[in-house]
Amino acid sequence: MKKYKVGYTTGVFDMFHVGHLNILKRAKEQCEYLIVGVSTDELVMGYKHKLPIIPFEERAEIVQSIEFVDLVVAQKSRDKIAAQHKLQFDVMFVGDDWKGKPLFMEVEKEFKRIGVDVVYFPYTKNTSSTILREKLMAI
Repeated sequence: MKKYKVGYTTGVFDMFHVGHLNILKRAKEQCEYLIVGVSTDELVMGYKHKLPIIPFEERAEIVQSIEFVDLVVAQKSRDKIAAQHKLQFDVMFVGDDWKGKPLFMEVEKEFKRIGVDVVYFPYTKNTSSTILREKLMAI
């Protein structure tokens, strides 16, 4: 397994669960320094049209407290190329549910050009914030 210097991953990390922990742990296993972009409430509202249950500041604090995370940054935009220019990571970790989506196909193409790898991790089945939200609403 290749060991990268600086890794980057992003997410909403609403209602932190084992799927979130899995991606952070696996990412840290492959890099020396892990930066995590936590989506702001405004960003999530803009593309999901719903607010996270846990406010941004609390989600960021939870993620920062995880031993695998070296730095948390606010993800205010979904522009991964701009994030790379700013943060200078050499690998981005993504759940495989994004593989083949137009957003990431373009990102992969640009990252390949500049020498940044994209590593996809298996999506944790049966656990997601969406599933947790649905279960809570059913109560």
